[in-house]
Amino acid sequence: MGVDPAAFRSAMARFPGAVTIITTLTPQGRRGITATAVCSVTADPPSLLVCVNRATGTCQGILETGRFAVNLLRDPSGDLAMRFAGAGGATGDDKFAAGTWIADAWGVPVLADARVAFSCAVAETLTAGTHQVFIGQIADIAQGEGAALVYEQSRFHRLDPI
Repeated sequence: MGVDPAAFRSAMARFPGAVTIITTLTPQGRRGITATAVCSVTADPPSLLVCVNRATGTCQGILETGRFAVNLLRDPSGDLAMRFAGAGGATGDDKFAAGTWIADAWGVPVLADARVAFSCAVAETLTAGTHQVFIGQIADIAQGEGAALVYEQSRFHRLDPI
């Protein structure tokens, strides 16, 4: 017996997630999406896992180039997160008109004021339903300041210590 997709989405809305922008550089330009499906895999070698919808240019770019960056947003970055989620109609390279972006050593866009940014090389991939799961070996880390941005119950929240 399966779970209704609407019930699953409702339950996952209760699951707080760190707000990230996954970016890549393709021959057609920069691509990026907002994602909360990111987690660490192992410290040896340092790697993380991201889940990207296969219908996106970001997914296709990562598959083509084998490179991506994970940019953890800080508060206040809700507008930027919404832009990369498709709000306002920006697509492709136009999404990068907001925010300050720099290129990592491989040309992949990294958010200059990210809480932390990981530059990754694809180590493994797996297709899971509508998404591609990428395990990325971390090639570089840039650490910033500020409180992390979290998404829960369809709203952005600032993560503060208690």
